[in-house]
Amino acid sequence: MLWEALGSVLIGLAVSYGALRWLPARLGQFRSRPLALSTGPASALFGALLAHSVLGAGHTLAVLAVALGVAVALVSLLLRPGSRARRSATA
Repeated sequence: MLWEALGSVLIGLAVSYGALRWLPARLGQFRSRPLALSTGPASALFGALLAHSVLGAGHTLAVLAVALGVAVALVSLLLRPGSRARRSATA
């Protein structure tokens, strides 16, 4: 369980750092840099805990895959929507 927790935190850091580095044009669209860097590890750790409690011991790769999915999903929620012109419903 310790290695799963450590691996999930590292996965979360990689996801959040990668999102900030890979999307430099959208850097202004992230709510805040520290929030993005802390959401990745926290969400990956939560995903790993959830997967470990459901799957049990011995499923390390599946637990880390779930941690990756949860981290990507929650970091992507921090993106603000683009500033496109909206169409009205009457048009």
